[in-house]
Amino acid sequence: MVAAAAMAMVFVILLSANMNTVGVAAQGVNCWDNCNTACVGLPPREYSRCDRKCNIKCGPDGKIDGKLG
Repeated sequence: MVAAAAMAMVFVILLSANMNTVGVAAQGVNCWDNCNTACVGLPPREYSRCDRKCNIKCGPDGKIDGKLG
């Protein structure tokens, strides 16, 4: 009984660790989205300026490294 409970705890820990890794790996893929998030809530003129800076910083494809995968 104790061994089954220990195995269940190990399984839950491994499963939760895997979910966190997937979440971290998914962050930072889209440069424009990450940059533009900082522009939210600004007045219209400042938002437009911030958005243009993000377009310049991230380039036309919006990826950090320019790779599609």
